[in-house]
Amino acid sequence: MPNVDLILGADPSRTRVIRTEPTQRRSTQRLDALLDAAAEIVDETGFERLTTQMVAERAGASIGTVYRYFPDRVAVLHALRERSIRRFRERVAEDLERAELETWWDVVEVTLDACEALYRDEPGFSVVHSGRRETADDSPEPEFALRIAKLIEAEFELQADDAELHFRLGIAIELGDALISRAFERDADGDERYLAEAKRIVHDYLAEHFGREQATGANGWTPALGDAIRLRVASRVD
Repeated sequence: MPNVDLILGADPSRTRVIRTEPTQRRSTQRLDALLDAAAEIVDETGFERLTTQMVAERAGASIGTVYRYFPDRVAVLHALRERSIRRFRERVAEDLERAELETWWDVVEVTLDACEALYRDEPGFSVVHSGRRETADDSPEPEFALRIAKLIEAEFELQADDAELHFRLGIAIELGDALISRAFERDADGDERYLAEAKRIVHDYLAEHFGREQATGANGWTPALGDAIRLRVASRVD
């Protein structure tokens, strides 16, 4: 079983954005209701138009209740983003525990699949692209990519030093994330051509650097299969 604590561990780049941290169940529920309302608004109108007044009205709360937790709309967006990122990591960890991990690609593919699933299942998930990029304090690479790298290092042996692995995975995750995000911008259900290309491009990029002999996992994914999926989807759409 993979060490999913590497995915769920404390985030060193997390900043406090909630004015009053809830200590009771009722307060926690109230905060979740505010963030749920914000997520609905983001999905309907985009994060640029979100206001604290809109959040209060949608949640059926007073504006004073909103300001009890958030000083302004930016804090609401950051809190929603943090919640989405936390739920994404929890989804990755849960899926990794259930998956048969034979190669490093299986880990990466689980991550991409979880990202795609959250765009479908998690209201307001698109807000993760509205804020700053998460990085670890001592590294220029995306913080989540470092977590994935540590998990892969713990499970598999790759012919790459730590810095190289972190760098390549950082690029790969950003590429995949950008293409998946674009897929849902083009189609509310996710443009299948973009989703297929996200996996193919990330797979081929990493396989070029870490070895194709280790890039075929339990699900049988290969670059050739990626091409076949892409062509089949394209022919169906066209």
